[in-house]
Amino acid sequence: MKGFLAYQNEENMGLFTDLYELTMCASYFDNKKFEPATFDVFIRRLPPGRSYFMFAGLEQVLGYLESVKFTKEHTAYLRKQGFDEKFLAYLQDFKFTGDVFAVPEGSIVFPNEPLIRVTAPIIEAQLIETFLLNTVNLQTMIATKASRVVYAAKGKSVVEFGLRREHGIDAGMKVARSSYIAGCQGTSNVLAGMAYEIPVYGTMAHSFIMSYEKELDAFRAFANTFPAKATLLIDTYDDKAGAQKATIIAKELEKKGMKLIGVRLDSGDLADTSKAVRILLDAKDLGYVIIFASGDLDEYKISELQNTGAKIDAFGVGTKMGTSADYPYIDVIYKLCETMNGKGEFCPIMKLSKNKNTLPGRKQVYRVTDAKGNYINDIIALANEQSKGEPLLVKVMENGKLTYNLPSLNDIRTSAAANIAKLPAKYKQLTSHSQYPVELSQALEDLVANLKRKITENEIIADQPEKQ
Repeated sequence: MKGFLAYQNEENMGLFTDLYELTMCASYFDNKKFEPATFDVFIRRLPPGRSYFMFAGLEQVLGYLESVKFTKEHTAYLRKQGFDEKFLAYLQDFKFTGDVFAVPEGSIVFPNEPLIRVTAPIIEAQLIETFLLNTVNLQTMIATKASRVVYAAKGKSVVEFGLRREHGIDAGMKVARSSYIAGCQGTSNVLAGMAYEIPVYGTMAHSFIMSYEKELDAFRAFANTFPAKATLLIDTYDDKAGAQKATIIAKELEKKGMKLIGVRLDSGDLADTSKAVRILLDAKDLGYVIIFASGDLDEYKISELQNTGAKIDAFGVGTKMGTSADYPYIDVIYKLCETMNGKGEFCPIMKLSKNKNTLPGRKQVYRVTDAKGNYINDIIALANEQSKGEPLLVKVMENGKLTYNLPSLNDIRTSAAANIAKLPAKYKQLTSHSQYPVELSQALEDLVANLKRKITENEIIADQPEKQ
């Protein structure tokens, strides 16, 4: 049992990295390459049919940067991997000392925009890459997916129900957090509820119904245990017969001064069944009883249910949201954009690989809005130039210390709702083909052109054979 859950300890985050990060850092150390450099976290491209991302994960990134370290156990393991003793001694005293700028969580962002900008001694900046990408990928992916689900629900409650299908404990916790940021009402994940103070929701499983000889007995037993918050699963055998029995329980609760919260549908034709169940409930003067639906839902299925007039009041969305099943990753990148030369001057740098080129230099993102605050376009500019619009990147760390007042999860959720409301509707369509305009400032365009020409010329000259 030694390895079970041990890696989840905060003490072990130093080794939560790819081996090549450590091998590069060891070579930097060996060659006395300690100068500062700047890296950008950004997302290269959108999945097909989507027009935006909702950024999430910054709080966990900052917590990691404040606490990352290497223990004696870590260095003992790395010694077995062939790392030099002097480098291991460096790791033993490792502490992140860099400066970090980032966009706030809950921001709506677009491809190629810097989301996190790290300036630090190159060993430090290199070593943190894997954690940053892992964290931003998962939480931004889920927050974006959940925001689409919430948008499709058109104001009706959405509860995150995917814990049993999500990819492990860490993912289960972060999915609950990210989906709540994006507007979900709560989660089925009890640990996330306690850790993040997220509302928790749950009803019952079919096995509970089946454990009783009669469905009505199961309903009655559950309502006796939870008379003030019972929601009954009515489709174990026959949904309409189950709904009839639920009305009996509702009337029994009324006699006790209580109310049945709702009934849950988890299978079949949810649109037609919900309409029939609504008629049945209303006929018994049970208009207050909500109809809760679950079962392989996502934004597309919810939109279809809404368009067909389904009488569903709330949705439980699990696997397809909790794993972002249609696009289970985002193309998030961490790339060098600036190095320091021998004179102590920062010099912009860029990658020219086909379809994978990057933007050089320290950058800022400016958002241009109309008089009502609605988004018009974004401008990626150099950090030292002025541009129209409001800057999105804010300083969050200086010299390895937090300079940012971390907002509460509810404050992030409120900001996320305000931000998505400012994004024009054409970019929120579930199969949007509208591309939000993101442009480069003239100064950045000029830098790209000049640097590209300089790099190309230098590489051509370097490739020429020496004259004899």
